[in-house]
This record gives sequence, structure tokens and C-alpha cells, in this order.
Amino acid sequence: MKRRIKRISPLQAGKMLGALYACMGLILLPFFALAAVAGAFAPSTEQSAGASAPALFVGMMFGFGIFMPIIYGVMGFIGGIIAAALYNVFARWIGGIEVEVE
Repeated sequence: MKRRIKRISPLQAGKMLGALYACMGLILLPFFALAAVAGAFAPSTEQSAGASAPALFVGMMFGFGIFMPIIYGVMGFIGGIIAAALYNVFARWIGGIEVEVE
């Protein structure tokens, strides 16, 4: 039996994609932490009065690691709302996606 998806709730799609993208951001967290640790051991050749380049890099990587799940989640939420709204418009014109169910 074939069924057709005629409409997707934009808010629900946004919540689902926001949660999924936030989880992807958490999966990437160890890579940012690893980059921060690797940057901590990088030799510094700059002799300025400010922060050294490796320390700045370490701080940025830890900051990205903390904020990336939040940023990914927000962007997934916004992207999910836009994608569902576009799907609803196109589904009205061409019919939507057909799925086969038992």
C-alpha cells in the first residue's frame, strides 16, 4: 500500500533537526578538544607582548568545542523549519513523497 506525505509540520521538523544537529556537534567535540591539545604543544615563535599563538589557538578550539553543539542545534532548527516549509509548498504543486507501508 502506498501512502503520500502531503505535509510536514515545520516546527516539529525544526525541533527534530535541531536535536539531531546538536548531537552531531557533540560528536565533533572530541575533535576540537584534540586540536586544542595539539595546539598547546605547538612551538611558539612569536615574541609579542600579547597572548602567544598556541594559547590563542587552544582557547579558540575549546570555545568552538563548547559552542559548536549550540550553534549546530540552532542552525538545524532554522534549517528544519525552512526545509519543511519548502517541502509543503512543493508538495502542493507536485504531490509529495510516496512511501510504501504494510
